[in-house]
Amino acid sequence: MAKYLLGIDLGAGSLKATIIDDAGHVLGEAGHPVTTSVPRFGWSEQDPAEWFAALCSAVPQAIEAAAIPASAIAGIGISAGAHIPVLTDAQGRVLRPAIMWNDQRAAAQAAALHERAGEQIIATALNRVNPTWTLAMLAWLKENEPEVMAQARHLYLAKDYLRFCLTGTWETDFSDAIGALLADNASKTWSPELCALIGLDMSLLPPIVPAESVVGGVTPEAAARIGLAAGTPVVCGSNDTTVEFFGVGATTPGIGGVKLATAGVLYLATHGPSVNPPISCYPHIMPGMYYTATGTNSCASAHRWLRDLLFAEDGFEGMDALAAATPRGAKGLLFHPYLQGERAPYWDPLLRADFIGLTISHGKPEFARALYEGLAFSIRDLLQAAQALGLSFGAIRLMGGGARSACWRQIIADATGLTVERTEAADASFGAALVAGIGAGVFSGPEDAVARCVRLLDTTVPDAEAHEFYTRLFGIYKDAQAALAGINHRLHGLVE
Repeated sequence: MAKYLLGIDLGAGSLKATIIDDAGHVLGEAGHPVTTSVPRFGWSEQDPAEWFAALCSAVPQAIEAAAIPASAIAGIGISAGAHIPVLTDAQGRVLRPAIMWNDQRAAAQAAALHERAGEQIIATALNRVNPTWTLAMLAWLKENEPEVMAQARHLYLAKDYLRFCLTGTWETDFSDAIGALLADNASKTWSPELCALIGLDMSLLPPIVPAESVVGGVTPEAAARIGLAAGTPVVCGSNDTTVEFFGVGATTPGIGGVKLATAGVLYLATHGPSVNPPISCYPHIMPGMYYTATGTNSCASAHRWLRDLLFAEDGFEGMDALAAATPRGAKGLLFHPYLQGERAPYWDPLLRADFIGLTISHGKPEFARALYEGLAFSIRDLLQAAQALGLSFGAIRLMGGGARSACWRQIIADATGLTVERTEAADASFGAALVAGIGAGVFSGPEDAVARCVRLLDTTVPDAEAHEFYTRLFGIYKDAQAALAGINHRLHGLVE
């Protein structure tokens, strides 16, 4: 009999639940939105209670869509964005909203930590500190909300808190520990030296276990609320980028990936750690492998923003059709997608988005096309920065909701000059389900999971003429970014 697996992924804009069989076929899926609060420019927070409410909505819908009994689920895996801390007190109560990975408030603390101990941090945890990392966020909290840190007794990363709501257990995996920038890659444990940099009590940190380890079963209370079978095995899981990259079959060094989700992320699978700050480096699901990741702050979030602003009646499909029917170059309209400042390759929280080159001849089709092209250029910006550090990319596997657009896939292939591959399933909830299958014994290991479940859906090859055109347009995009950066800073100073 087939064995079924449940993967749950907490994204920045929604939570998704996916049920697959032991051949990787998606039988049922459902999602539920989560909201982000932006109390100040550059800040980004979410309420962990809303995460669990979203899970309680999405999972029963996925089970119903799959038309299977909950008791047939052999294992559950959970993923979420890296770096996101949840602090609880002695009674298990959440002390404050979770600071999201795209939050930029800790820029000063990150700069101070890099000045004090930058080489030590990189040598220990593989990565350079910036506002994205939990280490910097905790430094900000110690300086600005010391009462919260004084009450804190447990630190969870986002997926670990959501799993705690299912199992009542407290642990994390090594990829998320590295993502906190508090772990030692040599010892594969938490680093007392890095914790000491911010005076962090190490008793706040959970045990580290393999991502595929079964850490507990669904409690009777959670089972009753969600509609799961009590005792269903739950694995530790890992962050969304780790399970998602694994879930598209990126198990060989040299395979690249691009994620078109809330953020835009560029990946590369490597044998052993590849330390090239500020490009991030994380442990892979595959033993002995790592992967690099470098990302922008706004990708699908920019897509959704423009849809809501100009294309409410058209919807995503209508917007996509308009972009596809518009000639490349969008009549000279350029878009820089810095709606929430920017991470790589600029690490500048004060950058602002723009449409430039606007004339009276531009309309909705050009805005749609310029958005796709600007986001593709943002990915090319990441790619060129990685290539300048000596990283070499073969074909890239595409992930995230934006991968469904044939127009966007072609623009990315043409803008980057790389062949783009898409698998049948390409999101973190699918990857989380595969990890659950390894832990539950459905698969003999990660190689078996990929061999049985990951299948190529289509391939998009770059057009040589289009690539030449986009190379010239990208040069203008880069010049405009450099020219406008100082103006962005002046605007920020004026309105702040």
